Amino acid sequence: MSFPPSAAAPSLDDLATIAERAFAALPSPFRELTAEAVIRVDDFADNEVLDELGIEDPFELTGLYQGVDLSRRSVFDIEGGPSRIFLYRRPILDEWAERGNVTLEELVTHVLIHEIGHHFGLSDDDIHRIEDEA
Repeated sequence: MSFPPSAAAPSLDDLATIAERAFAALPSPFRELTAEAVIRVDDFADNEVLDELGIEDPFELTGLYQGVDLSRRSVFDIEGGPSRIFLYRRPILDEWAERGNVTLEELVTHVLIHEIGHHFGLSDDDIHRIEDEA
């Protein structure tokens, strides 16, 4: 999905479609381990989330994982609902426009995979180290 320069900014639905395609392109074992997670696209994180994370500028948060990661789950846990992966449209679009060296699809895929990494129990440092080694 490409967007001509004169086109309106991609909508929430456009980003959701890109995220769905990115998820579908993941290897089957990753999709299976992430199948219960709900992927949601919002314009921004809500103020409560930003406050909890100590983030003042909502453009600084492109994605978020909420839930108990796979490495900390137990059969004795009380089910608290599905894990959720949030992608934030406006910060993603802002980063995409600023960078200019990646497609929107590549950036959405990157943010999605980063948040899936948290679902698997990886920290930001773990994820950055893996990216640096790739």
